Amino acid sequence: MHKAFVMITSAAAFVLAGSAWAKLPAPTPEKAAAAAEAKNKAAWTDKVAAYKLCQAQDKVAGKYLKSDKGSGKKPTETPACADPGPYVPLPPAADAGTAAAPAAPAAAPAAAPASAQAAAPVKK
Repeated sequence: MHKAFVMITSAAAFVLAGSAWAKLPAPTPEKAAAAAEAKNKAAWTDKVAAYKLCQAQDKVAGKYLKSDKGSGKKPTETPACADPGPYVPLPPAADAGTAAAPAAPAAAPAAAPASAQAAAPVKK
């Protein structure tokens, strides 16, 4: 009886393990857009957290420097805290191929110098 139970359990494990290797279907455009939006929101949230941490560190360092006037140590200059600004959602995608595309490449051509844009050939 015990051998039969072990064999049945083993067979069931092999059958279930095979289904674990199955491929998942491609996400729908709506799910891909939602995932891209969630990634964008998480990145912005991380920037806000870093900004608040920077402000807190500046406040603590300021209090320390006020209380430690007699040591003669020079404070180290650090870059100013960069405010990430308000959250800007991703623009809606026109088709499924651009749903997962990040917003950064769209801003790249605007950052190029005007002389480089004028010299670029126009494709028709």
